Amino acid sequence: MKISRVQWIGIIAAVIILAIDLIFFRGQKLFPFLIGIAFLLGTAPLMLQLVTESKREQEISAKFLEFSRNLAESVTTGTPISRSIMNMSKKDYGALNPHVQKMANQIGLGIPVNVAMQNFAEDVDNKTIRRAVALIREAEKAGGEIDYILGSVANSISETEKLKEERRSVIFNLIVQGYIIFFIFIGIMLVMEFKILPLTYGVAGADTSAVFSGTGMGTGAAAGEKLTPEEISRMFLYLLLTQGFFAGLTIGKLSEGSLKAGIKHSFILTIAAYLISTGVRAILT
Repeated sequence: MKISRVQWIGIIAAVIILAIDLIFFRGQKLFPFLIGIAFLLGTAPLMLQLVTESKREQEISAKFLEFSRNLAESVTTGTPISRSIMNMSKKDYGALNPHVQKMANQIGLGIPVNVAMQNFAEDVDNKTIRRAVALIREAEKAGGEIDYILGSVANSISETEKLKEERRSVIFNLIVQGYIIFFIFIGIMLVMEFKILPLTYGVAGADTSAVFSGTGMGTGAAAGEKLTPEEISRMFLYLLLTQGFFAGLTIGKLSEGSLKAGIKHSFILTIAAYLISTGVRAILT
């Protein structure tokens, strides 16, 4: 994957901050917090690219619906599908414009319509478009009622996009609730770490292994071994990062039906958990 200029700037900024952190703040309270800042600057451009690509995919799906409707209307009037595509290449289809123009140019050079449409589907690389193009190609090769097939494809895409929009609107509240619940969880963990556990730590004479018995969080120490505040802090941080990562994947799967879409949510939740936890620890300890 080609690294863009913005990504290079983020990587360079991350390296500079990391170097400053290692030279001037190593062993100090701000050390882990600045590591989180460096990681954020280094990976944020990539996450922004993923978000941009996701929005572009949505725009392509919406524009292809418009394209298929226009193509069906043009063919219904008696215009051959090849001529219809060439005429429609002059219209504005947003992110789909380069692909439509390339397909029209291929047809103009004498490439068969079914081959040009196959190249179009491969270039766009969209599941809905690949399925629709496959139906159109089969209808065009069979010589059937291409206008009827195109109308059916357009209606099918319209229903699919409508269901996606309804799903997004219904799931939006669940996404907001997921974020709210996670940040409440962070707050509870911070209260536990900085308010409740110090009291337990003082009363129990630093023998806090009993607090974590049966929870799986005391695996770093043998039974009866005393845990230091640093070890307890690391346990809470690992718990927050794990919760944020899997919560993000779940949100992406629910909202967009893809674990890949959940990567951006996982990134937001994990980096927020890390920065909040290390920032609060730097201030209060």
